[in-house]
Amino acid sequence: MHTTFRNTARGGRPFALAALGLAIAGSLAAPPQAHASAFQLKENSAKAMGRAYAGSATAGGDVSVVANNPAAMSDLDGTYVQADVTAINFSARFTGTSTDVLGRPISGGNGGDAGTTLPVPALALSTKVSDRVNLGFALDVPFGFQTKYDSNWMGRYDAIKTSLRSFDTMFSASFKINDQWSVGASVIAERMNADLTNAINFNAIGLSVQQGIAAKTQAAVAQIQAAAAAGQIPPAQAAAMIQAAAAQGQTAAAGVAALTPVDNDGFAEVKGNNWAWGWQVGTYWKPTAKDRLALDYRSRITHDIKGTANFTTTEGYDLLLSNPALSGSLPPFQHTSGNARLTNPAVAALSYWHQEDKFGFGADVAWTQWSVMRQLTVNYANAQPATVLPFNWRNTFYVSVGGEYYATDKLTVRGGLAVDQAPMNAGNRDPRVPDGARHTVAVGLGYKATDRLELNASYEHIFVAHAGMNGAVSATGDVLTGSYDDYGNLLSLSMQYKF
Repeated sequence: MHTTFRNTARGGRPFALAALGLAIAGSLAAPPQAHASAFQLKENSAKAMGRAYAGSATAGGDVSVVANNPAAMSDLDGTYVQADVTAINFSARFTGTSTDVLGRPISGGNGGDAGTTLPVPALALSTKVSDRVNLGFALDVPFGFQTKYDSNWMGRYDAIKTSLRSFDTMFSASFKINDQWSVGASVIAERMNADLTNAINFNAIGLSVQQGIAAKTQAAVAQIQAAAAAGQIPPAQAAAMIQAAAAQGQTAAAGVAALTPVDNDGFAEVKGNNWAWGWQVGTYWKPTAKDRLALDYRSRITHDIKGTANFTTTEGYDLLLSNPALSGSLPPFQHTSGNARLTNPAVAALSYWHQEDKFGFGADVAWTQWSVMRQLTVNYANAQPATVLPFNWRNTFYVSVGGEYYATDKLTVRGGLAVDQAPMNAGNRDPRVPDGARHTVAVGLGYKATDRLELNASYEHIFVAHAGMNGAVSATGDVLTGSYDDYGNLLSLSMQYKF
């Protein structure tokens, strides 16, 4: 997210309002880090994770198809319930530099490990109500993310904490047309929650106020000089007036500088949430007795997010606000609200599986419409002008191959590989979403404890490519430049029971 520093004779009002606006915008739009690119999550099946999600809708016997492709429920003969939980451990370490609007180094370390370990739950139920119809219900988290840096790190004006969660409730149905073809559809109710914090650089706002004072002083001097040139003011009087104006400006600027010293920061926390509706359609085809192919499309879901912002100011900034000459040109950084329209992307996925007696293998290709994240417009409850934030993300592809081997009637061994593109590059990457292209290695085990009970466990490691950042600019003009060293470890467990 980028903004520009603007000199102003109004004591820095546009500059400071941008700081307020972008802070709220960040909370309403800040995106996550997990298995898929940016803030997309796939973690609703331990069984599929063991194959790196190859054959996610076609491998068979996985109730997560209620969420991944409802048409494939037609293969589930009976009533099933499946519960999954995935622990996502993602590491993100920054190396680089940060400078303020004057090019001075900003104090603080590299932020520590901004990653975290979070559980991602999923639940799916499917029941066959007739020879042709299956109904299903699912709860999962298709989008989610959290990063948290040390509170005093050099990039604190860009981000400290970013947390976003999308919780889906899905109602699905499938219809078996014949032995080869099935179709399915889902209705999705999605809840989005966002929580974001960052520091406020009051020193930078003070610099803007000082520049405004200097501009006013220069304008006053120019008026006096013009009056003297026109013979309206005697030269001696003009010289005295110019000296007095300069002294007054210097005193005022020095006072502002004393009240807004370097590293005397404020703090902002913003939150937002919304419910919205979406849909999903899928097809399932068996061209031969051993081959299966599925195509699924999940709609994009648009959220009209409403948010609130709370701020902690400093004693010096409060004294500036108490000055009648400045109070009207400075934001009070008090509780306010805002709203923004944010769209979670559409996803199209093609899944293939080939089944033999002792083994099976397959592949998945998924396309995510990240281009919907072009920009974000935030409107405010007060008279503040709307803020427009550019993202300019690009669409991405996820490709995986994997398989499983049936060691015994009870034990299954799985493995898979995947590659995943990143929707951003070094030019538009920022510390809230320090993502890069990913390569994944996954392994898993399945165990049939009884004819009705099946247990699964999978592990996945994510290698993230070099994630450079060519100058992320904060709302107060601070520039963060460097790169990220990222990786992920995921452990997933599931239990499936057939009634």
